[in-house]
Amino acid sequence: VQLQASGGGLVQAGDSLRLSCVASGRTFSINAMGWFRQAPGKEREFVAAIKRSGGSTLYAESVKGRFTISRDNAGNTVHLQMNSLKPEDTAVYYCAADPLVISMLVTEYDYWGQGTLVTVSS
Repeated sequence: VQLQASGGGLVQAGDSLRLSCVASGRTFSINAMGWFRQAPGKEREFVAAIKRSGGSTLYAESVKGRFTISRDNAGNTVHLQMNSLKPEDTAVYYCAADPLVISMLVTEYDYWGQGTLVTVSS
C-alpha cells in the first residue's frame, strides 16, 4: 500500500485547509485510515481516523468540532477538513493506513505517507 498526502500550506489563524490522502496498491486490505501530526520537537500524535466500511470516525480531543475526516465511496481517498486553525495545529501531517482496526495508536498503523506541512501563523 502506498499513501500520497497533499494539501498542506501556510495559512493564518482561523483559516481552513483541506488535506487529502490517496491510497494505491493493495487497497483492499485497508480497514481504516487515519491522520497523525508531528510538530517540531514533539512526538507524533493522533488527529483523526475513519473506518473504510461504515465510515465510523475517531477524533483527538484537541481537534473535535474543528476537523472533519471523510472518505470517498471507494474508500481509497481520505480527506481532512481543518477549520478554525490555530497556531498549535502547525505540524507535518501524515496519512496512515491500518489493515486491522480503527485506532488512535501510532503503532497500529502499518503504512504511512510522506507527510504534508501545515503552518498556521498567528
